[in-house]
Amino acid sequence: MKIITDPAEMQTIAEKLRLNRQLIGVVMTMGALHEGHLSLVKLARQTAGTIILTIFVNPTQFGPEEDLHRYPRPFERDVSLAKAAEVDYLFAPESPSVYPDHYQTSVTCGTLAERFEGALRPGHFNGVATVVTKFLNITKPHIAVFGEKDAQQLAIIKRLVKDLDIDVSIVEAPIIREENGLAVSSRNIYLSGEQRSTAEILYQGILHAGKCIDAARRDLSAIAAEIDGMVRSAPGFIPDYVSFVDEETFEPAEHAEKEKEYRLLLAVRAGSVRLLDNAKFRCR
Repeated sequence: MKIITDPAEMQTIAEKLRLNRQLIGVVMTMGALHEGHLSLVKLARQTAGTIILTIFVNPTQFGPEEDLHRYPRPFERDVSLAKAAEVDYLFAPESPSVYPDHYQTSVTCGTLAERFEGALRPGHFNGVATVVTKFLNITKPHIAVFGEKDAQQLAIIKRLVKDLDIDVSIVEAPIIREENGLAVSSRNIYLSGEQRSTAEILYQGILHAGKCIDAARRDLSAIAAEIDGMVRSAPGFIPDYVSFVDEETFEPAEHAEKEKEYRLLLAVRAGSVRLLDNAKFRCR
């Protein structure tokens, strides 16, 4: 595995790989690698012959009150995990090389980015969209794998690629969960033992939604309210939102129609830690 820090060098390598007819897959991360990230690499390997893993804690997607400086950066451990996963290139630039002096261009997202996480974190998705666009241009992949855990981010990236005619296939990777159902996340390390145990309430909410929909309940707003109540019953857990959205449009959905797909979105605060989760359902 070769570690690259210079965007121009990475771009040159990617161009040579393409000229040599190598199929490139990219997995973009902010480091603090875990089982979820490694599952993305494994999925990319099923299609691509050359895997590029990026590690970059992107400052433009953090708000002024968020945890940019607190975000974990165990780089040596990440390098070891990337090698073990048989990553070919680790692209790990420093912020000044990604956003040099006088940098002023960014990608602006539309209405899809204004709800849920976008409403709570103004400008967040513009930062995500900008760095993803830059890294797609730098790594020149044929496929890019993103996890379903960040469902709104995934929807925005799919829209970005479609709207800007970017020549890459977006591959969706399923959520990896801990034994109690908690979605694997880099921020889970900040949970206390008690919080980690209690956090299974999010997955219990997802299971409750599945049972309701299997029972042909169509009142999605009522189901979401029940799950909100379940989460609030857990000591110290406060929902930011619990809502169903139309899987195709990501518009909030209150009533389900037959043979349509919906996604349940959950964002919950456990002390200073925000937990995100989601699940897709088809109403029959």
